[in-house]
Amino acid sequence: MPELIQPITERLQLRQWREEDKPAFAELNADPRVMEFFPALLTRQESDAGVDRCKVHIEKYGWGFWALALRETGKFIGFVGIKNVTDDLPFAPAVEIGWRLAHPFWGKGYASEAARASLEVAFNTLHLTEVVSFTSLQNIRSQRVMERLGMRRDSLVFAHPQVPAESPLLQHCLYRISANAWEKMCATK
Repeated sequence: MPELIQPITERLQLRQWREEDKPAFAELNADPRVMEFFPALLTRQESDAGVDRCKVHIEKYGWGFWALALRETGKFIGFVGIKNVTDDLPFAPAVEIGWRLAHPFWGKGYASEAARASLEVAFNTLHLTEVVSFTSLQNIRSQRVMERLGMRRDSLVFAHPQVPAESPLLQHCLYRISANAWEKMCATK
């Protein structure tokens, strides 16, 4: 098993998932505000399966979509991290960055703070050449986070293979950031 990577920021801990994270994760996956740009709310069983997939990815690689907790209290608030994309996406193979936070924790800069720590792992520890992110065309909030991270929108717009064809959320946009762009951005801060 590779060494477990668990980034820490000023306010946040990105860590391996715990069994006790499952109820809070199921709650946020059942929140229509959080899941606005997903095809459906998740059942408890679907949410728990998502946690299990995240745990397996982290166990296999040492990194992935980490559980996100507040450092001060240890409270679980969602996930942020990087993981390998599924093979059915038109830009695979690639590593994506993603996030999903419980609604009470929106607007506090947590997604951006944890995502920056994830990109630091991607480029400075794993030495990846590029990281991507994608979302439905309507999800402007996530696109703004991607832009704050220094990601640039790609010309590719694609039908997400796991979204029903009749869904208004079918079309997705792709964002990218290269290791060089990340390095330049960090050098100017």
